[in-house]
Amino acid sequence: MAVPYQGLCPSDGLAYGCAVSGELKFMSMKAVNQYTVFLPNIPGALSKFVELFAKEGVNIIGIASEIRDDSGIVRVAVEADRKVSHMLTNAGFTTIETSMLALELPDNPGELLRLTKILGKNDINITTVYGTSSGGSRARLLLNVSDSDKAMEVLKAELES
Repeated sequence: MAVPYQGLCPSDGLAYGCAVSGELKFMSMKAVNQYTVFLPNIPGALSKFVELFAKEGVNIIGIASEIRDDSGIVRVAVEADRKVSHMLTNAGFTTIETSMLALELPDNPGELLRLTKILGKNDINITTVYGTSSGGSRARLLLNVSDSDKAMEVLKAELES
């Protein structure tokens, strides 16, 4: 049976928790948008790109990039915001927009394992994952999964059981 977790709680998103050994002890989750764009692999390209977000007052909650030949692929996660798509299109970018899950977990060994096992046993494929830990009590993950709605239902049910 789940009992309320008495640790730190997030200021946004949905919070669920339990103190049952071997289960996720704390988590917040919410849907966010990820925009994938191609940038030239030259100095200053990323700076010009993120300047668009700063000028529009859009907070970047996650960013990842990789280089492929002479261009870079940049993935930017932001709160669901309609103006981002228009902003990027108006700036000349072709974007791929995907729905992501933003999750906060305890910053402890094994938490990612527990999360991935829950999703895997429910036939939910993780196609993209990136995240960070500040060395404090929480780690933030951004996940693209095969079925976001099902993932949120499964995780909520798992944490309330």
